[in-house]
Amino acid sequence: MSPAISPLRTIYRTPPYLLPESEARVVEILRKSGPYSRTEIADITGYSRAKITSVVNHLIELQVVEETGEGDSHGGRRPRILNFNAGFGVVAGVDMGATSLDGALANFKGQIIERRSVSIDVRDGPDSVLNCVCALVAEMLRNQEIAAEQLCAVGIGVPGPVEFSTGLLIAPPIMPGWEAYPIRNFIRGVFPSAIVIVDNDVNVMVLGELRAGAGIREENFFFVKVGTGIGCGIVVGGKVYRGSTGCAGDIGHICVDRNGVVCHCGNIGCLEAMAAGPAIAQRAVAAALAGGSPILEKILKANNGTLTAKDVGAAGAAGERAANEIIRESGRMIGEVLASLVNFFNPSLILIGGGVSNIGHQFLASIRRNVLHRSLPLSTRHLRIDYSMIGADAGITGAVYLALDHVFAMKRERAG
Repeated sequence: MSPAISPLRTIYRTPPYLLPESEARVVEILRKSGPYSRTEIADITGYSRAKITSVVNHLIELQVVEETGEGDSHGGRRPRILNFNAGFGVVAGVDMGATSLDGALANFKGQIIERRSVSIDVRDGPDSVLNCVCALVAEMLRNQEIAAEQLCAVGIGVPGPVEFSTGLLIAPPIMPGWEAYPIRNFIRGVFPSAIVIVDNDVNVMVLGELRAGAGIREENFFFVKVGTGIGCGIVVGGKVYRGSTGCAGDIGHICVDRNGVVCHCGNIGCLEAMAAGPAIAQRAVAAALAGGSPILEKILKANNGTLTAKDVGAAGAAGERAANEIIRESGRMIGEVLASLVNFFNPSLILIGGGVSNIGHQFLASIRRNVLHRSLPLSTRHLRIDYSMIGADAGITGAVYLALDHVFAMKRERAG
């Protein structure tokens, strides 16, 4: 059923909901790290107990925060524990791929209420795909008997470069017709009560890992997505780093072979053109046609002359030498690029995800080996390289938190 209308949502009919600086800080602390007691919040913020009491009481009155029980006593009365009011409203997360669309509704604690997936083709253009997005969200709202007015925010991850400040796709290589399309306005036209935030899919994935995956306790790390393309989400100081215009982490277009194939961006030998899923499949077809891989040759005939990275993984798992060499070569090129980034950035963690990441243990082993071989010893002393903890859920999880991150905004308090 639809949650009750908060006084805050009555004052500000659409997000972002403005809070004084002190209240915004408490909300951010509870949203990212809660639950906490009043004493713990006072210790984190440096505010006096009296100020925290006043701030928390007002947030409870606004129905943003609620008391959820009692904590452990350290002498004296047991403290009351505070957390986000899950029923404040709902948000939607959307993880858009080239051929699929995942959508989820979540409460204000980030807990998913309902999740759906449908097939799409981003080449059909923005009108067709965004109509599908809106229909999917509307259907989930109806199923949960939640009024559309209760939808506070929609977070969307898209498979192309996004200018984050405007939410516009800029020259997306696999999304014809999406250039500078007003995605936010389209969604707001259907759900006027919601703020809409659009970001690149790998940034959304790294946010998912930061809030609910292996990156929860990490301040500086990478998330590398390997699929049809290759991209890198970056966390610096516990926050997603997007760069000056939103395209930080586009490692797929770093040159790894000046004599390599032409990339769809127009340059030669880009990492994406040499090591992503399509490149793996192309080398596999060449190996099968040359007679160097009986297993791949058999799959090629069964699939009417086509192979995928998944087929290469299956052949490698069966012990096919040529398939494993293709997997290792892709891992080598990715590892060498990451080694340069490790020397430059010195992360504590690199997570590997995306559809190609599960093609075999040789893939991750080759990435690790080349990162360690080509990086300075000090930069890898505490470095961990592993698969994504939440895997395919990173995108939808990150989209939910992308929405939650933009529901509230801070208004500066006057001095004195």
